[in-house]
Amino acid sequence: MTTSSRPPEEKNIFVIGLDDANDEVLRRIPGADRYRFHALLSPEELQHGEIPIVELVEKAEAHLDAFSEPIDAIVSYWDFPSSTMVAMLCEKYGLPGVSLEAVLKCEHKYWSRLEQAKVIDEVPSFGIVDLDEDDPRPPEGVDYPMWLKPVKSFSSELAFHVADDDEFDKAVAEIRAGVDRVGKPFERVLATVDLPEEVANAGGAACLAEGELNGVQAATEGYVYKGQVTVYGVLDSINYPDSTSFLRHQYPSQLPVDAVERMKEISVRVMEQIGFDNATFSIEFFCHPESGQACLLEINPRHSQSHAELFEYVDGVANHQIMVRLGLGQDPGARRNRGDYRIAGKWYYRRFRDALVTRVPTRAEIADLEAEIPGVKIELVAEKDTRLSDLPEQDSYSYELAHIFVAAQTEREMESKYRRCTEALRFDFEEG
Repeated sequence: MTTSSRPPEEKNIFVIGLDDANDEVLRRIPGADRYRFHALLSPEELQHGEIPIVELVEKAEAHLDAFSEPIDAIVSYWDFPSSTMVAMLCEKYGLPGVSLEAVLKCEHKYWSRLEQAKVIDEVPSFGIVDLDEDDPRPPEGVDYPMWLKPVKSFSSELAFHVADDDEFDKAVAEIRAGVDRVGKPFERVLATVDLPEEVANAGGAACLAEGELNGVQAATEGYVYKGQVTVYGVLDSINYPDSTSFLRHQYPSQLPVDAVERMKEISVRVMEQIGFDNATFSIEFFCHPESGQACLLEINPRHSQSHAELFEYVDGVANHQIMVRLGLGQDPGARRNRGDYRIAGKWYYRRFRDALVTRVPTRAEIADLEAEIPGVKIELVAEKDTRLSDLPEQDSYSYELAHIFVAAQTEREMESKYRRCTEALRFDFEEG
């Protein structure tokens, strides 16, 4: 590549799947005046419909090869295929980044469980369901109630809670019908690394059964820099009543200190076992606040962009800063609470029945509401004239209408602000 006369302190940072909302966040982080952010592939290319992984990598490489200046970092905050592409491209272009094998040990839910079980006891019973069998049954040692899910998926897509043989059969049928969309391209990536025999036998389009976990949900946010694991935040994940769908994520966690510390300890142990380095991660847990016990749900080997505003509200700077500094091979440094608020949440405003969307709030209505209520930001998910069941990346039981970010001084104040927003946001539907 040829060099240019750019200022020596200016850095070219390529962001896989850069979108407008995250571009705004990136431009607010400290030092952003020295960074030039470049989009590498669009979110639509990466997330919608089939995933042509080979073509996506080739297109990204062609774009990078045509760039006439030095490339200083390649980062992303999306799930597969972006998470694996970052590792592949950083290796190809000699940039700081996590190894592809470490990413896949997290991404492949079965491989991840095998690695976790080597160093912690806080995992559920688990096993592979053979989708090629005529009449597959739950694996030995995994009892009802359980969860069935592809070994690779995102946003709880094709994840089903099953309580008996009839529900098991229905879930297997749905997973069979949809698993290849992500599973087949995932297998193309798995084929590039040496796999343990049991992982190779399962493949990338397999189904995992896991014993049901219970308790309250929470997550750790962290990174590894030169082998040192750091957990910089713990968040609560709160569901709608009598539902497995998220109502909100809130930061910081309101759980007892011993539960928070236990999740941090587990996070350090499993990320060291996996050999994860020079990247960010997020780990989901189920906790029992009374005892301080925690059980690991899953590891996300990517930056958590959906929580950026929460850290910005409370800490004064979005966690995107950590992703960028690691991408440049720099120590992210210490974080301190210097934000304007003490608690912040990302709320998922949902509908639990399918329908055609006939009206969504206007931009003016949203702007007025954000101006009226301090510490509120609203992002629409549903669009007019769209059927909710056609929305991409929804869980198996509900449909997202909007994401509502709310910051406050207390949890009660935050809840009050959210209710004011949902009462004012007007969506209309045509049933059936």
